[in-house]
Amino acid sequence: MKKVLGLGNALVDVLIRLDNDQILSELSLPKASMQLVDRERAEKILHYTKALKKIMSSGGSAANTIHGLAMLGIDTGYIGAVGKDEYGAYFQSDLEDHKIKTFLNYRETGTGYATAFISPDSERTFATYLGAALEIHSDMLKEDHFSGYDYFHFEGYLVPNYELVSKAIILAKEKGAKISIDMASYNIVEENLEFLKQIISEHVDIVFANEEEAKSLTGKEPEEALNDISEMCDIAVVKIGSKGSLIKRGGDIYKVGVIKADSKDTTGAGDLYASGFLYGLIQGYSLDKCGQIGALLSGKVIEVIGAKMDNARWKGILSFLKTELK
Repeated sequence: MKKVLGLGNALVDVLIRLDNDQILSELSLPKASMQLVDRERAEKILHYTKALKKIMSSGGSAANTIHGLAMLGIDTGYIGAVGKDEYGAYFQSDLEDHKIKTFLNYRETGTGYATAFISPDSERTFATYLGAALEIHSDMLKEDHFSGYDYFHFEGYLVPNYELVSKAIILAKEKGAKISIDMASYNIVEENLEFLKQIISEHVDIVFANEEEAKSLTGKEPEEALNDISEMCDIAVVKIGSKGSLIKRGGDIYKVGVIKADSKDTTGAGDLYASGFLYGLIQGYSLDKCGQIGALLSGKVIEVIGAKMDNARWKGILSFLKTELK
């Protein structure tokens, strides 16, 4: 069985459901964005929202994708940096409890956390304090970390760290791994456009982007953006929310719909789509089936708060995959 290694910002998610979006304006957080904040502002945000109910979960885009793959029975590993604190211990134990091999660097800086505001329409807005995650650097990456892994998946949030991303890609390619990136946030794409285009064209095999990220990368609407991205890599995936996803490899284009779901929180939807899609590739399924598995996982995860589903949901997903997608 093929194995998948992930690299990302190791974060703990602090999830807050909102009755309306007024607080986003009060905190100067653009809806649906991911804003990086320093520790002082992160603590002020938590203090400002102290009266609101919170749910804690281990998170970070790539970690969520790796977690999803592990729940599907895929051998996985994860590289990240955490603090020597309670949040760091929580993050590590959550991954290792799900049989994910961890390559974690421990820093004196506190573990990063992302305050995720969930709007009534299920859209989420992040105020992210990277903490120790920001201290991961290229010297922490070792050749042995990449040995035995067939896929290397990393998140777009790391892209501003050009040296880290470049070294990770080189090490993964030297080991023969396929490389996938989840764009993660449109503002990250806009701010690092030329570097992104370069690494995708030269090294990346699979690109996951939502329509906003795809537009930031290409300046075009989904279908035209899909064509442009597919010219840079082997497989291009553009997710278009409730309309599903578009997938292209070479001259073949697939349109995949969504499953019926009672949406409560879109946190993790894109991350789990990537889990399902990569799982399908590992199983040797056609690209439309890969997209269908991605849609299944993203549809199921939006029915819960946060990016982690309970065992009963995973059992149902695995049962479906065994009986319906042979």
